[in-house]
Amino acid sequence: MSLGQAYGQHDATGLAELVARREVSPAELVDSAIARIEAVEPALDGIVERAFDCARKAAKEPLPDGPFAGVPFLLKDNMNVAAGIPYHNGSAIWRGWTPDRDSELVARFRRAGLILLGSTKVPELSLMPVTEPKTFGPAHNPWDGSRTPGGSSGGSAAHVAARSVPMAHATDGGGSIRIPASCCGLFGLKPSRGRTPNGPYIGEGWHGASIAHAVTRSVRDSARLLDAVAGPDAGAPYGIAPPETSFAAALDRPPGRLRIAVSSKPPVDVPVHPDCMRALDQAARLCAELGHEVEEATPDLHPDFLKWFMTVFFAAVAQEFAMAEAQTGTKARRQEVETATWLARLLGRSFSAEDLSLAIERLHRQSRLIAPFFERYDVLLTPTLAQPPLSRGALKPAGAEAFAQEMAAVLGMGGLAKLGPFLDQAVIRAFGFIPYTPVWNVTGQPAASIPLHWAAPTPAAPAGLPIGVQAVGRFGEETTLISLAAQLEQACPWADRHPPL
Repeated sequence: MSLGQAYGQHDATGLAELVARREVSPAELVDSAIARIEAVEPALDGIVERAFDCARKAAKEPLPDGPFAGVPFLLKDNMNVAAGIPYHNGSAIWRGWTPDRDSELVARFRRAGLILLGSTKVPELSLMPVTEPKTFGPAHNPWDGSRTPGGSSGGSAAHVAARSVPMAHATDGGGSIRIPASCCGLFGLKPSRGRTPNGPYIGEGWHGASIAHAVTRSVRDSARLLDAVAGPDAGAPYGIAPPETSFAAALDRPPGRLRIAVSSKPPVDVPVHPDCMRALDQAARLCAELGHEVEEATPDLHPDFLKWFMTVFFAAVAQEFAMAEAQTGTKARRQEVETATWLARLLGRSFSAEDLSLAIERLHRQSRLIAPFFERYDVLLTPTLAQPPLSRGALKPAGAEAFAQEMAAVLGMGGLAKLGPFLDQAVIRAFGFIPYTPVWNVTGQPAASIPLHWAAPTPAAPAGLPIGVQAVGRFGEETTLISLAAQLEQACPWADRHPPL
């Protein structure tokens, strides 16, 4: 079997082992990855910047003696940046700013031996749970090209699922690792707050809600990569205790008999698709068969939680506009961004300092009220999403709603009051897709989407659509989630599932 044929069958750990045994060179892996990207990119449209020449050059030079030496990798175009690769975050407001140094996380990726091939597509400013930026066009799901790969790490997830690279950088401020992992049939671990570095360009993402890691095809790749990059960087606003053992050690350590709570109740009152319910039920039964103590239980959540979260969210959008204008020296223009993004900025600017401070304080208090739930349970299982991967365009406003949003954007701050229920409709429509994920960005707890279920095949999706199950652990206890996920991966393997692309 040629390398081109075998390349996509290996995870990152497997490819690194081939390099270590000198059965393949980093240059050959990079060429295989580039060939695969060029073959599938017309169907996926998930790449925003190519760095192929730099990757080929790096592959021919001595590489760091890291755990993934010579393995091809893609960088999400959000939050963590690479020297020499233009940055967009899905929007024209950054105007292709090109950083002159790596973010600390990217430097750690390189020290792990990873070779960067370019950056992947995100929604505008990484705000939406679908990857459909006006500036760069939508990305497509490799399991069904008419559907979204999720967001905001949609381009990364699409290419990992399509076997372009074995894993790729991803970030998560409201579910953006777990959402596309569920949509694309991948393992997506959001680490605990403070586990991976954000500096030096960012102090903290989205007021502490956002954290970076990766989407992977195997649990072991996620664990070993987290070992390579974990730990606060200089000047981090907070630290986190290192795990008692390495994350990789948790792969081979049985999780023991865990107390697992199972909940299908979404934090907001939205319908849950039967396939998402089936995925949760099957996961709960599997956990019980593996010897875990499983029972239904749901942590209490204040009814105003979503309102507080959106206050912080909109303030972060306004903050990013200000940062982009300061970095580029050019003011953003209404016509160059999407209506929803402009409205989010206006809303963010409409809040007072008191509004933001109160929202953050109330979210922190909510986190303290949730914490006792995880004294009773080791893990909480929920659906990752309330719906299977959406059709492209499903979250776009239409008719009167679209008109009202456009008029509010044109009228500016004075038009916001007239937006009224239309804004509520937009928020509920988005959270109708992702009700289960943002809570754990607020609490800072680790959470992972595990690809245990595929919907029945259809003519449009002959291989079925992937549907993830979310596992949430105690703060700082990624090892418990990794150990459980590795056990589930062994009991219900997903590595041989390939999209029909």
